[in-house]
Amino acid sequence: MATRFEIQKQFPIGPSKLYDAWLDSETHSAMTGGEAVCSTEVNGAFSAWDGYISGTNFSLDHGKEIVQKWRTSEFNSEDPDSLLTLKFEDNEGGCLLTLIHEEIPDGQPDYKQGWEDHYFIPMRDCFG
Repeated sequence: MATRFEIQKQFPIGPSKLYDAWLDSETHSAMTGGEAVCSTEVNGAFSAWDGYISGTNFSLDHGKEIVQKWRTSEFNSEDPDSLLTLKFEDNEGGCLLTLIHEEIPDGQPDYKQGWEDHYFIPMRDCFG
């Protein structure tokens, strides 16, 4: 049975700026510390964390939502992609980011902790 989890984090940056940062190769690399090659196009390919993560943009709603087909180099070749949804909500503190990661194949590592360690902690350092 595939795994699903949801995480919410607050960042002191506007939703459009955080959305744009996620899809910009240079900024994504700077905010995580790993090399990223991003796309702003639906069906556009991306990679992050020096190629550990790869996938395609499934749907994009500027400043509001990114949905990506997502996998790591630890997925078996026969495993389907997981689905990553990022929701960007404007609030008094900047942006409430909701990350929903689902359809993660059985036997994969704890990606929930990975998001915290390899994305949210570096993003807090980058955006304050």
